[in-house]
Formats: sequence, C-alpha cells, structure tokens
Amino acid sequence: MILKKRAFFTIPISLLLIAVIVTSFFLINIKPVEGKIARAQKLAEYTKPAVVRIVDYAVVGWQFDNPGDTEVIAILDQLNFQSVVGGSGSGAIISSDGYIVTNAHVVEATQMKDEDIANAAFEQLVGIVADYFKVDYETAYQYMLTYTKYTEIKKVLKVILPGGDVLDGEVKSYGAPVNQGKDVSVLKIEGKNLPTLPLGNSDDIQNQDNIWVSGYPAAADSDLLSQDSSLVSSINAGQISATSKKTEQGSPVIQINAAASHGNSGGPVINETGQIIGLLTFRGDTVNGQEVQGFNFAVPVNTVQEFVNQAGVRNMKSETDKLYKEGLELYWGGYYKHALEKFEAVQRIYPNHSEIKQYIANSEKKISSSKTLWSDYTTIFYIVDGVSGLLILVLLVFTFTFRPKKPAVAAAIPAAGSANPSPEPPPPLADTENTLADLNKDGKIDVQDILLALQEHQKKQKKDEE
Repeated sequence: MILKKRAFFTIPISLLLIAVIVTSFFLINIKPVEGKIARAQKLAEYTKPAVVRIVDYAVVGWQFDNPGDTEVIAILDQLNFQSVVGGSGSGAIISSDGYIVTNAHVVEATQMKDEDIANAAFEQLVGIVADYFKVDYETAYQYMLTYTKYTEIKKVLKVILPGGDVLDGEVKSYGAPVNQGKDVSVLKIEGKNLPTLPLGNSDDIQNQDNIWVSGYPAAADSDLLSQDSSLVSSINAGQISATSKKTEQGSPVIQINAAASHGNSGGPVINETGQIIGLLTFRGDTVNGQEVQGFNFAVPVNTVQEFVNQAGVRNMKSETDKLYKEGLELYWGGYYKHALEKFEAVQRIYPNHSEIKQYIANSEKKISSSKTLWSDYTTIFYIVDGVSGLLILVLLVFTFTFRPKKPAVAAAIPAAGSANPSPEPPPPLADTENTLADLNKDGKIDVQDILLALQEHQKKQKKDEE
C-alpha cells in the first residue's frame, strides 16, 4: 500500500525528468538549416575567394637610330619607346600558403628567352608601323629592322587576388603551351591563411555531368564597368560534352559546353561538390573570325596533379575556408549572430578576404532577427541532464528500495501511584512446552491441537494470577 502511494508521485516526476533529458539531447543535436539556396549559388560563393587573375608580360625597350624619321619617332614616343608582350588569365589557389594552378600559356611570356620575347615584341611594333603608313608588313619589317634594336627586357608576373591585393608570382613547375604539350603551370605567391579550392579526380567524371567555369573572361571587361569590377570573377554553368579527347601532342583534354573566352584560360572547372576537375585551356576554332561558344576544352585535373606533385604542394583546406563555409551555412539558415562570429574570425586571420566585409555588414543588419542555435547551451543542458538523472535515481531508490521499520509493541502502562514498577518477566512456557510435547508423542500435531493447547495455557495463567 505504501509502495503504491509513493509510486503515484515519484513515477510521473521521473517521466517528466526523462522528457527533459530527451528534449535537451534533441535540441543540442539540431543542425542549422541552410535555407533554400541553389547549389550553383553556394558553389559561386565558395569558389570566388580562391579564383585569381594572373597578369604575365614582358616590357621591351626600343632604340630607333634614324633621327630624321620624325613620324616613326612620334609613333615610338606615343608607345613610350616600349612594347608589351603577354596577357592575362585566371587561376585557382590550392594551398593556404599561396600555391596556384593555371595554364602554362598564361605565364608563357615570362618563361620565354629574351631573344624570343624581343622578336615577338618587334613583330608587334612592325605591325603598328605598317598599319600607320599603310604599307605591307614585309616592307615595314625590313625598314624597322635597319634602324631599331631593343635596349632592355623586363619580365613581370603578377597575381591579383579577389580582394585587390597585387602580389609577385613565381613559377614553380611549368609544362608547355597548349600547342606544345601539357598546358599546366604551378605558381607561388607569398601569403598565409589564403582561401583555397580542393582538387578532385578527373577519372570520376562522366558525360553530361554538371560543371561550372570560374575566372576572369576578358570579354566581360568593359569601359562601362567600374574599375573594381575587374576584381570580380565570373562563373558560368554547363555540362561535360566529352571526356576522352586529346591534343595533337597526345595530352588529354575534356570538352565542355560552358561559355568562356580569352582571360578564362587557367580558370578552374568545378564539379557539383566544389572540386576542381580541370583547368580551361583553349576554345574551339573561330567561324568567320567569331568565337563560337559551347566548344571549350579543359586540362583534366589528374594532369594538373602531376605538376602539383612536381612543385611539392599539398592541397589542403585552410582555416579560412572552414570558418567561411561555416559562416555561410549559418547565414543562409538565418543564424546571423553566429554567422557574424564566424565572419569576424575570418577577418581576423585573413583581413583581405574578398567577400567577408559585405557578409559582416549584412549579418549586423539582420542580427535582430537571428534564430536560436541550441548547441550554444550545451553546457547548461549537460548540467540539467546530470541533475535530472540524479533525481531520477533518488526517486527510484526511494520508491522501490526503502522500507519503513515495523513499530515495536508498546509496553504495559503501570497502574497509577506505583513507584518505578519493574517490568514483569514473560510467563513461563513450560506448561505449553509440556502440552506440546504430550501432543507430539505420536509424532502428529495439527493446528487445532496447537490452538487448544494455547487456550489451556492461557486459562491456567489467568487462574494463577487471580
């Protein structure tokens, strides 16, 4: 009866405490919901900080030894007596300490011999003179060859980060331009905690896989755009059209249908998981002098990996990548307070991150509507769970283990006026024992015999007391 009364109160309390423990465990393990963000948008945001613009060129100084030809001198003066050989392309950072993958032809100018650079620059200068005087190229070539010589050659290789920093680049491994071999090069810039992109496996690609091409297409540059727009990379979607084509030199290439143009060269081709599966290398032939989109080619990433290995590079994510991605997921899920903490951490370790200032500003604006992230209260939940578990244990022990002692039989109350009466010894059981012994002579005792013997003993005791 007592057990039932206790259980009536302790069992509901225990169930309530168990519910508290289960609820806290559930809340702790709730993962932030990213919200309805398109996969392409996520890839674009993950990719942009690690895609760089590469400018590679050589400056050739000229001396013209016909002072009487004032027109040619005027042309050279407009050119500051210099010619520039080279161009720009794209690349991707693959290590937090500044290693970059791109095409060999993107950095070809600084890898050429001085003589070859001078010849290329001279041909460029001859073309300008021929156009100016409306003469054929050969006539202009012979004339300029007589009076012109180069005085110096200055090679420049610059890497422009998305945040606007312009850094010197150094070639660490070099293949060959696309018409000569494997069109891959690995560069090095000084830096730490840089954003990176992971390298994938081009053996895993299939026809019609979705891909995205990221880079700085020159066709997207315009006088109508602001100067800082040149620091913003573009990303175009497409599919893989063919996986097993080769160049004339036998180098494997992947055909894709994503739009691209000069300036995209060396830019990463990204798969759906955000990995690099190739580098854009060249476009299909022009038709009537016009580029035809949908026929572009990329060096597969496994070929790129050969040159990465030559340079001794390890492709690993940086702490910047980790914090930035966590911040984006929190931001897209509406956890602006926690996203802000991640973005501020990125800014501390890599202040020139191209996207971080805008995300910090946006998070600060929306912080008042930030969702609750229950994992922040993990320590409190653990304390509550510990106390709840202890209370449950105590309640169970109290309910099923603890038993109250039976009360002792009260002693006879002495008569009034008696002084310190001594307790009387219990009555002797000799008579009862004798009676029982008599009854047990034949080895048979039943309950009724025992009761009769006890009654006789009580009668005799009462008589003796009288």
